[in-house]
Amino acid sequence: MSKHWSIGVCALVALLAANLARADSEEKAVGDAAGRFYAALNVMFTGDAAPMKDVWSHQPDVTYMGPGGGFQVGWEQVSAVWEAQAARKLGGAVHPTRMHTVVAGDLAVVSNYEEGENTNAGGKPAKVSIRATNVFRKEQGAWKMIGHHTDLLPFLEK
Repeated sequence: MSKHWSIGVCALVALLAANLARADSEEKAVGDAAGRFYAALNVMFTGDAAPMKDVWSHQPDVTYMGPGGGFQVGWEQVSAVWEAQAARKLGGAVHPTRMHTVVAGDLAVVSNYEEGENTNAGGKPAKVSIRATNVFRKEQGAWKMIGHHTDLLPFLEK
């Protein structure tokens, strides 16, 4: 084995290790962004939609297909849905489980279950157990949500 070949292999291994470390760092950053979304969601259940505005991109290409149905496109429409949901003061809390994250460049997808409890239209506690897909984009160095899609919840459908 030549000395040059050994140096080349070492350089390749170092490059791969650096790329893996960067990928792990980005996956952690996306996980943190998803955590901020779920924290904002639980605050929204108390009637305050302000934290939700911090986790979302405010661009015209964002989309929302939530547990109440509908399909909103653009920050103006998405923001209006969060404000309307906050006004309902559903109470309770939901948390992500079985999270699976894929990061590709400046886009990331987090698929998971949302488990917990809210108040239904009759004022009674109702179990929440739905699938969710969250899409994030890195904007100015920060991961922002650009898409949220869940199963429907019968007690929220319009």
